[in-house]
Amino acid sequence: MPEVLKAPLVVEFPFTRSLGPVQSAFLTGLRERVVLGVRTADGRTLVPPVEYDPVTAEEIHDLVQVAPTGTVTTWAWNHAPRRGQPLATPFAWVLVRLDGADTALLHALDAPGPDAVRTGMRVRIRWAAEREGAITDIACFEPHAGEPASPDGEPGALADDRVTGIVAPARLDYTYSPGRAQSAYIAALSTRRTVGERCPACRKVYVPPRGACPTCGVPTAEQVEVGPRGTVTTFCIVNIKAKNLDIEVPYVYAHIALDGADLALHGRIAGIPYDQVRMGLRVEPVWTEGARYPDHYRPTGEPDADYDVYKELL
Repeated sequence: MPEVLKAPLVVEFPFTRSLGPVQSAFLTGLRERVVLGVRTADGRTLVPPVEYDPVTAEEIHDLVQVAPTGTVTTWAWNHAPRRGQPLATPFAWVLVRLDGADTALLHALDAPGPDAVRTGMRVRIRWAAEREGAITDIACFEPHAGEPASPDGEPGALADDRVTGIVAPARLDYTYSPGRAQSAYIAALSTRRTVGERCPACRKVYVPPRGACPTCGVPTAEQVEVGPRGTVTTFCIVNIKAKNLDIEVPYVYAHIALDGADLALHGRIAGIPYDQVRMGLRVEPVWTEGARYPDHYRPTGEPDADYDVYKELL
């Protein structure tokens, strides 16, 4: 049995969003060392501000400035900061109710250790040296032994060049193991073979194998070599160039039912103009030197497959 594989994977993308008038004012205020909340109809001040009252769902837009000092309402110690977190040394995650606010703001507290943190302690914002209109304009909170501070400015003093949108990076680091069935599938690909597994109940051959039949719910173990040729069952034309992918647009990605398989896998179609790709097109894999999987599929020159042959695989 081949070794069960595992590998570190990263999913990362920048999330771009526009801001409404309330969030725009909040982030613009942070850039100018002003913390703004929003007042509800019953007099509560929400920080960070939201555009709709979470209790009544009514729209709210009455901005109120609060102080940069506050009280810790609850906390948790982070002994091993990760990449992208507010501080590189151990710190506390804290919920802070700023003076003048009725709700708490989540951020980091710079403290020498967990023994120095407690619910009810007084803290103050430490502003970032360079601010751009983001929650990171608050570098962190720090202990504050003095009296409640006054707001640093007035809401009406915000600059005209309001922050209207942000780009928030999103990243997930994890270790992925494909399991026994797909490890065997990947190992076979390294020898330019495509291997699926047959369900002992319905007798369907799944490629890539999943270790269990998704229809019958029973384990699969019988390996079946399929292909290498197959039939295009459906496809799409890609017109937007992907970052770090050296393929000129437009190009075609297709579902391909390999001969002997009961599940279509996806692959890129090349060796034919994109507007000549069609359902039923017979294709074969093209391998590049040293590759562990086909680079793309190209037409075999055979007549197109009849629709009835692949209609159950769409």
